[in-house]
Amino acid sequence: MAGKRIDHVGVMVKDLDASIRFYTEVVGLEVKSRFTHTKGVLQLAFLGFGGSDGTEVELIQGYNDSLPTEGKVHHIAFNVDDIEAEYARIKQLDVSFIPGFDTITTLPNGHRYFFIYGPENEWIEFFQR
Repeated sequence: MAGKRIDHVGVMVKDLDASIRFYTEVVGLEVKSRFTHTKGVLQLAFLGFGGSDGTEVELIQGYNDSLPTEGKVHHIAFNVDDIEAEYARIKQLDVSFIPGFDTITTLPNGHRYFFIYGPENEWIEFFQR
């Protein structure tokens, strides 16, 4: 079955450096990793509290510059132990995969994921570290 915890929440931002400053200086998060996405367009930063293995905030720059004033939560990610098994399980269900994210993708840091639509077209990510 799916995840064992919420892994991270993805937030689209216009200025990654400014957002990192805010989340580190105001909120108190620390940058756990920062890199260019495998597809080369997006800049990503994962932030968390005190080196813990808890839920992280993923900041995403370069996906969409037309963000509403209030910002944009892009997706919620559920951590899974075996991404291939979860992908096979989900393929058997009556759900829609998000085009372009419908196969397992591996990031430069080795993390792997795929996306489906939720019932209100929200993006749901299955993510393995």
